[in-house]
Amino acid sequence: MGTVTGAQTTTDHRPIPRLSVAGLRPQNTGGPVHSSLARLIASGLADNRADLVKATGLARSTVTRHLDTMIDAGVVVEGGTVTRPGRGRPPLRLALNPRAGVVAVADVGAHSARLALADLSQRLVAQEEVTLDVARGPEATLDLLTERLRGMLAESAGAASLGSASAGSASVGADRLSACVVGLPGPVDARAGTPVRPPIMPGWDGFPVGRTLTERFGCRTFVDNDVNLMALGEARALPEDEAPLLFIKIGTGIGGGLISASGELHRGAEGAAGDIGHLRVPGADDTVCGCGNIGCVEAVASAAAMAARLAREDSGLAERDRPRGAADLARLVRDGHPGAVRVVREGAVTIGEVVALLVHVYNPARIVIGGAIAAASDDVLARIRGVVYRRALPLATRRLSLTQSVLGMSAGVVGGTVVGVEHVLSPEGIGEVLARST
Repeated sequence: MGTVTGAQTTTDHRPIPRLSVAGLRPQNTGGPVHSSLARLIASGLADNRADLVKATGLARSTVTRHLDTMIDAGVVVEGGTVTRPGRGRPPLRLALNPRAGVVAVADVGAHSARLALADLSQRLVAQEEVTLDVARGPEATLDLLTERLRGMLAESAGAASLGSASAGSASVGADRLSACVVGLPGPVDARAGTPVRPPIMPGWDGFPVGRTLTERFGCRTFVDNDVNLMALGEARALPEDEAPLLFIKIGTGIGGGLISASGELHRGAEGAAGDIGHLRVPGADDTVCGCGNIGCVEAVASAAAMAARLAREDSGLAERDRPRGAADLARLVRDGHPGAVRVVREGAVTIGEVVALLVHVYNPARIVIGGAIAAASDDVLARIRGVVYRRALPLATRRLSLTQSVLGMSAGVVGGTVVGVEHVLSPEGIGEVLARST
């Protein structure tokens, strides 16, 4: 079913995204205190014991007791000194031990998936891409993801980045797996870990993706819409004043993810926030969408829709050049194929009309256009930007940035890493790490 491409152990050079410290309420009990201390250290807001006392407002003895527990368990390391102005002995520096746990991420698209393993410093220690077809159903897809993630854990088990002296067995890496995060190209009930009637994923409705992978890997699994993870990764890699942020992916479908002004993912009441692909566009009343409605922007201007239109309208296109998905259409655009360039430009104008409406609904500080089609040509961004600034009111656009992704195709993996690491540093997650280390 799948082919592995670009498998590699990697040294990660991307910007380290911010971790959230919102809602810290330290108490004199283990889990919340351990979580608060770990999150403050990981975020860089406190790098020594005195700073932790000041940031938490807890007694020095309380901070010392709980911090020593984490140091003894190997979750936090202390060494080196922190440079401070003035006299006196400099304090010892605290840091989260990146080897205390591993997060597995699967950013799944319609025809491929990006897989990654990240340590607790959010550094990617291994990543690869596999080809697949989500239309074959959840069992076949999850079997492939499970096989490859187990293979990556086995291959990474002996690497120095995971703290092992030899290649050893897969159990070394698996024992360190603290969270698994999966992004899927369709609506997801994140609380249940299940897709909900995803238009391009036949057979996936209600399938227990989260429960299945939790049983296979023995750790908590988080399942979300792929664009939500992209939006989170993008927002956390940017300065805080770039939020609220709206991420729009132009792929086989069209999806959106919304990040609030505080930097948190906004899912809405049932997880449906940002599902913009099924907004209706004028003049498309004869176009039926995979969701069953008519005139959806996804049915008109997604990569799949544009590729199908090109194949219908360009009779001179050689059979070998007929696009079968976003990657093929992006290749034709990069090669300057006139028909491909035309349909993508026209699709971008349609998307721009929808984005102009969203500017008034969300009033974001930044809109990011992602996906293979957006990366293939500056035309896409330029056409969308032109429509937005022409149609939206000045108050909503005077400080608006409309750009391509700074993380590119890695945005989903980065967002998944943030979700996984923040779980590990939560009261529940840090308790599991400490229990495993004792």
